[in-house]
Amino acid sequence: MINQLINWQELSEQQQKFALARPAIADSALLSTQVANIISQVKNQGDKAIYALTEQFDGIALTTLSVTPEQISKAKLALTDKRLKAINTAYQQIRAFHSAQQPTDITVESTPGVKCTLKTEAIESVGLYIPAGSAPLPSTVLMLGIPAQLTGCKRVALVCPPDKNGQLANEVLVAADLCGISEIYTVGGAQAIAALAYGTQSIPAVNKVFGPGNKYVTEAKTQLSQQVPGFAIDMPAGPSEVLVIADEQANPAFIAADLLSQAEHGVDSQVILLSDSELLITQVSKELEKQLATLSRREIAKQALTQSRLILTKDLSQAVAVSNEYGPEHLIIQTEDAPTLLKSLRNAGSIFVGAYTPESAGDYASGTNHVLPTYGYSKVISSLSLADFSRRYTVQEITKTGLASLAECIIELTDAEGLDAHQRAVTIRLEEGA
Repeated sequence: MINQLINWQELSEQQQKFALARPAIADSALLSTQVANIISQVKNQGDKAIYALTEQFDGIALTTLSVTPEQISKAKLALTDKRLKAINTAYQQIRAFHSAQQPTDITVESTPGVKCTLKTEAIESVGLYIPAGSAPLPSTVLMLGIPAQLTGCKRVALVCPPDKNGQLANEVLVAADLCGISEIYTVGGAQAIAALAYGTQSIPAVNKVFGPGNKYVTEAKTQLSQQVPGFAIDMPAGPSEVLVIADEQANPAFIAADLLSQAEHGVDSQVILLSDSELLITQVSKELEKQLATLSRREIAKQALTQSRLILTKDLSQAVAVSNEYGPEHLIIQTEDAPTLLKSLRNAGSIFVGAYTPESAGDYASGTNHVLPTYGYSKVISSLSLADFSRRYTVQEITKTGLASLAECIIELTDAEGLDAHQRAVTIRLEEGA
């Protein structure tokens, strides 16, 4: 079930690459064709296709796609005070951290008479995709809805697959209401992304879509971002992953719990332990067996653990190097002097420092965002923040004196590039009224 210890020192370069290989993504050719067909149906038939595909894939014949204000009110009454308090607490925590990310315009007078400004404004319309597989995900509503709310996006549309009764989970509706989202649709899968990209009779198109999903959702996001002008996605997505760096002082039970918390996400999740202590790795392996037996999703976690990696490194410096090469979605540091190790680490979506910082905290209520780059994209893509819900653009204002001071530079460079019209746009202004 669980892979045996891997001694990094004994591996060839090729074997090391294999040890860090991620689970293969499903048959891309077949998947691409299936999703392309769904997109085509939605593009050409609009709502009609949405209803048909929802009945085909979700087994429910909907009569409407929109959630009403009455349904949201009933959702609040249906939840216990304890559940409502938990959602509110998470909302406040996440909002507190994200509120500090508000951008400020920057103005620089690069030379007298030449003023340049970098401005930021909210993306006008965004779509939030909330998965609804084996359990509702109000945490994802908060992680997407709060940045959209704080950024000030004029329109926020939330889509989520309905249950067998054509409803969305009460927790999802309550979280959406906290984030000020009133435009909510009971549609999921690739068809939901297509609706947000092209628009239908009931669902107006948006400029950018956010949120995790299964392989069909991910493929739809990829295809549509390449097909629809002006339509963007948050980031590429792959299976969930966590990497733990630990030394001999670490608690093996804590580490096993962290690894399992990610393994239970899905059968294609990947969990990795890097340690310079063979004894610790052995203890963690035993803890994995012990804790796995108690999980409700043990069969999923068990399958995910078949592609786990328990890697022995010669020291923590080597562990850091391996982690930097892998670029995990989640990185947990459980070492004696974790803050010091942090200085050498990079290429991670989110880092959890110290024995009492589980990855679960970041997933729900520490305040950071849990929408993170996977599949090695942490080397080039950031964790979700307010910046993703806005666009930056520049403004310049130049006086005649300022233009005159730049003219020689511009004329020389336009000569070098052979762009006469560019040059004339400068010289004509300086000649006029001279």
